[in-house]
Amino acid sequence: MFNGQEQTILGGLVIIYFLFLFGVSLYINHKSIKTYDDYNVAGRSVSIFPLILTFVGTAVGGSTLLGFMENGYKFGMGQQWLNFGLLLAGIIMLFFFVKKIRGYGEKYNMVTIADFTVLRFGEGARFPTVLSILIAYSAITGMQFVAIATILNLTIGLSITAGIIISWILLTLKTYFGGMKSVIWQDAFHGTIQTIGIFILFVVVIAVSGGWENISQSAAAINEGTHLSIFTISPKEVFVYLLTIGAYQFVRQDLWQRFWAAKNLKTATRGYWISITLAFLTGFFVIVIGVAGKYGLQMGEINPTLSYYEIIANVFNFPMVVVMIIALLATVISTADSFFMAGASSIVNDLIRPRLKVQDDKKLLFFSRMSVLFVSVFALLLALYIPQLVNLWVTGTAMLVSSLLAPVIFGLFWKGATKAGGAWAMWIGLIIAVGWQLAGHPFGIHPVFIGLPVSTVLVLVISLLTSEKNSVRTPEGEHI
Repeated sequence: MFNGQEQTILGGLVIIYFLFLFGVSLYINHKSIKTYDDYNVAGRSVSIFPLILTFVGTAVGGSTLLGFMENGYKFGMGQQWLNFGLLLAGIIMLFFFVKKIRGYGEKYNMVTIADFTVLRFGEGARFPTVLSILIAYSAITGMQFVAIATILNLTIGLSITAGIIISWILLTLKTYFGGMKSVIWQDAFHGTIQTIGIFILFVVVIAVSGGWENISQSAAAINEGTHLSIFTISPKEVFVYLLTIGAYQFVRQDLWQRFWAAKNLKTATRGYWISITLAFLTGFFVIVIGVAGKYGLQMGEINPTLSYYEIIANVFNFPMVVVMIIALLATVISTADSFFMAGASSIVNDLIRPRLKVQDDKKLLFFSRMSVLFVSVFALLLALYIPQLVNLWVTGTAMLVSSLLAPVIFGLFWKGATKAGGAWAMWIGLIIAVGWQLAGHPFGIHPVFIGLPVSTVLVLVISLLTSEKNSVRTPEGEHI
């Protein structure tokens, strides 16, 4: 795709960009990270502008830009259901969840979802919550390693395996030193770049394609006009997206942490509202770009996995291609470090911190950074095991949804949910989903279609059977 000289230039710029981000992380580490809360929830003082962009930067990652565009190129506009699922979940989250999540976080100084599940369902909920978070977030972090590896493969000719390992090293170092403060401020920078870059690409591709009417005519000419309809997707596939990528928004630890990191509830709700709108528009544009690339640009037979690179090379000169590669890097990195922090904070906050006799900030900071290293290794192994972007995303979210979605929702909205009901639902939902995944989806049934219903039934039935024995009270003795 790129000649030797262009590969050298791109490779050099990629290295310089990573060194710049690493330098920013070191600077923030030296100037701003003094306490455990600084490292894990940015001191709970983030203002509206960086909050909006860190929401967007985290929501729009490598799977969105590369995976959505690839799926749009291969399957057409029906892939917008991935995007609709995210928007619907975001709206429900905004109107019914954010205030409750923020309230619990402020009252009990929460850092992770396990802080909530342990408060609500007791110590028996701690380990299944942490395990679910680690599996999901390591998978999604690994997904970003794959995305960066693809960039390195095209820019400097590295193999995908070597690229995964190099991206693992670079992102681990950056996150290790910077913590959540670095993540949020770099996300503000990355979110700006990626949003502007994707919008420019959308406008240019539509213009070069001759408009939507020309795209429609080209698709009809090769008997693929139906690919421009959003209804060319099976109901089963729609429900898989809704119950994994969509439903997982309710138990996204990185989202909960940003609600708690905002300086107040108004900032959290306003920032989230603007961000879900921007994220939806970005996802919509990306899928349309994939569709327009196939039917409007008429590039011939290409590898759909490389559709982003082929499209930018088709419509831009080399200097603009460089800009779009940087926009892609910004997109991937802004998601990877956020998920790093979400997984790592579960280890230090939920497994290590409760067992420390002396909980000084210096010791907690040390264990926070060690947790980043642990998550990075687990994510690396998953990236090497499942190197397909959307598959890795759906796999990780299915584990999280199957285990946590039902107990968390019932815990937030139903006082009758008991300790036994919540804990058993988490364990059984997770075990079934993981087992079904490892078994290779028997009978063609996705794990979420088994794990989530079982978890939902269990939390209801066991709570009703144990309502007198397992009433839930807060540390202050308050019944919730």
